[in-house]
Amino acid sequence: MQLPDWAQRTRARVEEARAWGERTIFWRVWQRMLENEFIDRSVALAAKAFVSFFPALIVVAAFTPSSVHRSIISTITHRAGVSGPGLSTVKSAFATSDSVRKATGVFGLVLTFFFVNSFTAALCRVYTKAWRRPAGGRVSAYAIGASWFLGICVYFALIGVARQLIGDGPQIAAFGLLAWAATIGLWWITPWFMLQRQVRLRVLATSALATGTALTVYGATASLWMPYTVTQNQQQFGFFGVALAMVTWLTGGALIIVIGACAGPIFAEDPGAIGRLVRGADSAPILADGAAPSLPAPILAPTFANALGARRGTESDDTP
Repeated sequence: MQLPDWAQRTRARVEEARAWGERTIFWRVWQRMLENEFIDRSVALAAKAFVSFFPALIVVAAFTPSSVHRSIISTITHRAGVSGPGLSTVKSAFATSDSVRKATGVFGLVLTFFFVNSFTAALCRVYTKAWRRPAGGRVSAYAIGASWFLGICVYFALIGVARQLIGDGPQIAAFGLLAWAATIGLWWITPWFMLQRQVRLRVLATSALATGTALTVYGATASLWMPYTVTQNQQQFGFFGVALAMVTWLTGGALIIVIGACAGPIFAEDPGAIGRLVRGADSAPILADGAAPSLPAPILAPTFANALGARRGTESDDTP
């Protein structure tokens, strides 16, 4: 059946637009996101953060001095945009330091170590798959996870102290710039650690800028919608509603991290001006000296089904 002229022209223009889009760097980022199952990875990372990272943070914060403890709480609640009754509920999880210390014991501290490793292993999988890197050793993964968790605890504490020292008012803009720079720094060092220092630090700067900026904006705007979400969920589901709102917030943050991780190697591999800026020169390497070669690209082009975790083959979810 012959299509009308207007339909043929429309189809031709759509195909031209698609062909143009497929030549852009954004299309390559989208393809890498599909390859890495970005929706499935984001939900899994957020779930790990809720059931592993936060319990570990609660335990560790309970053993810190009271000023550090308050700084950690302040940073988390401000970044999550929680206020009102929901704020009291979130704070109650961190406020009982004496009870946490008494209930933890040696076994609890050992369990905290496995909580930390569970989350950092999921974060490591995000970066190793995005960069198509081979899996590292288990012992080094434990050391990397513990070091990263210690670093992020320091980050939370310092941001909280800075906010208390600067205070509210016009000077809050200075705090915003400081928090933005610190967040970029955190997500510059994080993939370097997770990739076991096998990717040059300079190469990771662009994705750190994108991830840190997006997370800063996300945290700043959370106060516009999180209080309403927490209040509505708490009225409907009680304490479980607050937990549900926190998981929603964590999922948004995890999605930003996964997208930033997938964009990083595409920026670095770009043959044009972006790639030269990221690498430093046309011939500059992406990997550090002595690093193993990256894994090959998948044989079949990824589809949107991949984003939801619908894999081809028998790949395990625990495979980095």
